[in-house]
Parts: sequence; C-alpha cells; structure tokens
Amino acid sequence: MGLVESMGLLKRGVTEIISEKELELKLQSSAKSKIPLRIKLGIDPTAPDIHLGHSVVLRKLRQFQDLGHRVILIIGDFTARIGDPSGRSETRKVLTESEIKSNTQTYLDQIGKILDTKNKECFELRYNSEWLSPLTFQKVIELSHQFTVAQLLEREDFKKRYDSGKPVGLHEFFYPIMQGFDSVAIKADVELGGTDQKFNILVGRELQRAHGFESLQIAVLMPILEGTDGVQKMSKSLGNYIGIHESPDEMFGKVMSIPDHLMPKYFELLTTIPLDEMKKVIENPRTCKAKLGEMILESYYGKESALKAAENFERIFREKKPPENIPEFMVPVDLIQDDLVVVSKLLVSSGLAPSVREAKRLLIQGGVEIDGEPISGENMTTPVRDGMVIRAGKRRFIRLRIG
Repeated sequence: MGLVESMGLLKRGVTEIISEKELELKLQSSAKSKIPLRIKLGIDPTAPDIHLGHSVVLRKLRQFQDLGHRVILIIGDFTARIGDPSGRSETRKVLTESEIKSNTQTYLDQIGKILDTKNKECFELRYNSEWLSPLTFQKVIELSHQFTVAQLLEREDFKKRYDSGKPVGLHEFFYPIMQGFDSVAIKADVELGGTDQKFNILVGRELQRAHGFESLQIAVLMPILEGTDGVQKMSKSLGNYIGIHESPDEMFGKVMSIPDHLMPKYFELLTTIPLDEMKKVIENPRTCKAKLGEMILESYYGKESALKAAENFERIFREKKPPENIPEFMVPVDLIQDDLVVVSKLLVSSGLAPSVREAKRLLIQGGVEIDGEPISGENMTTPVRDGMVIRAGKRRFIRLRIG
C-alpha cells in the first residue's frame, strides 16, 4: 500500500494527529529502511473488561499492524497503582496488586480478539514496572524539571477540581510524567490514545526531546465513543457499554438500542465500510442498525453467529418469541423447597442477574418473565418445573432443568 493509501486508512476516524507531516515522514522512512515503526499504547488495567469504546483505539492499532508496523502494548502495572487522572472529577481509587494481575489477564484475553498478539514480529507486550520501579528519587526529580505546576494545572480535569475546591493529589501530577517516560523507555515512534490522553502523550514528546531524541513520537488521538445512552462516554460504571466479551445476542440487542444520531460515528469507528457506502446505509435507521450489529458481531464471532443473533433479535422483539437455542440451567436441589424457589436467588444462581440486589431491582421493575408471563415482587417465590423458561431484562433467557 502506498503512502497516500496508508495515510487515508490511518486518518479515518482520527480526531487529531500531532503532526500529520511528521507521521508521513516516519512512514516514508520506514518504507525505505524496511524498519517498522514502534506504535505505543499504554493501558492501565483498572477494570476487568473491554468494551467497544476501548476497541476504537485498538482497531487503529490493528491497522498499523496490518501495514507492517510493530505494536508495543504497555500494561501500566506501575501507573495503575496511582491511576490515570485524565477526565476524572475525583482521585481514582488505588488498585491492589492482585486486582491489577487479574484485570491484566482478562485484558489480554480480550485484546487478542482485535490485535494480532501471536505474531511477535508485530506485537510486543511490556509492563511499565520494568523501568519505573527502578527509578531513583533523583531521576524522578530530574524528570519533573521539565514541567511546571502551572502547566499541569492547565489540564482541564485538574483545573476543574482545583477551582471547585476538590482535592488534587500530588501523586497525580506524576502520572503524565510516568506515562511520558514510557515513551522514552520503549523509543516510541507513534502513541495512540483518546482525545482525553492528549496532555499525557504530549508529555511523552517533551520527555523524548529532553532525552535527545532526534525524532519525536507522533500523537494519534481518537474520538471518545458515546455509549448506548447517546450522551455519556461509554463506560461500564454508567451501564451504557457494549462489552466485546458479551454474548452475540446481548451485543446485537445493545447495538439496536443505539440512538440514530450516532450511526455515522459508530460505522466510521467500528467498521471498515467505505464512507460513501455508509451514507447510503444510514438513510434507513432500523436497517442501518441491523447492518451495524452484523458487521460488529462478525468481527468478533464470525458471520454465522452474527446472522443468528440478528434472527434471534427478530424472534424476540418483532415476533415476540423466545430465541431458538436457550441455554439450560440445572436448578440446584438446595434452592427448591416444597416445589418452590425464591426467584431472586434463582436469577443469581443461573447467572441471569449478577447479585440479589440487581435481581430484586429487575423484579420490582417488572423485568422478569416466566414462560412469557411478567412477574413482580422482590421476595416472590414460584413453583418450579422442568422446561420452564425465564427471561430477565430484554435479552437474557434460561430454560430450567430439574434433576
């Protein structure tokens, strides 16, 4: 692929490149020397799961891989102990070492659905504790010489908290310096991140300059993807996320709930459909969402699963029928008393609800059906029989089996 085509691919969906000309020069130099560029992404394992919002940057990384460049994924096992303050209205909770390890493994399992993590020629995994843990206090002071308190307080998140009287921890000022030093340690040519990472990535450029780099890393900034509510940044804590680990039926159903106005953005950032073709597809909102759902699911689960999820959606929401293949659940004997079960406990035991509290919320709100009939009451019990079907929420079904 030539330079023009490569730049066209890499610029798709990008908010800002600092600077575009420098990126072109690096791509030209790489093509001439046959030496791949080193593309950096740092991830702090602050939560166990990855959603489509995270995939925006990961998909751009995959494009760099497909062009023959080397992705260096940095797991921030050291920086996660502080927590990235970017976009935060308060100090982030400090993670324990066991939480970091657990989240890291889950991240890696899920990232492999997008990046080529098997080919060591185009993928390298690093942990920033390798170079941050050995730093002396003297070295930290030297790094901090490059920046002033005024510069750090220019950050919107810090400024808002400071002006409103909310605390800003001194340790948080060191976060962008540490992330920037990652770029020095691995000699990054390009760093990717969301627009909320602009300050941190530019700190990396300044630290490379201070360390005598002749060519500074390029900042490639991706837009923040709104969630299914159409307003807030996609986030698991806000409940507006679409997890890449979720079942095909759950993913497809959530895609169908995305507001119409987000269709162009989702197609541009989450698919490879040509933009001129996309304009024709989005003219019909319902057909458009179904097309988007199938394209997203195909990339994670394959074409057959994508089509099956679309069929199940039609059965559930258009034809008002349960899906064809409902998972079965063997009811534990200790849940049954006098042929009755407490519905909230059954929902948790079967995995239809993550907690008794959530199960009771669903029951109070009328979000549970048994054999197509709605039920309510947070402490209700029901007779249990082999083959009965329970539905929780819009898309979660289970068929009960009695041993």
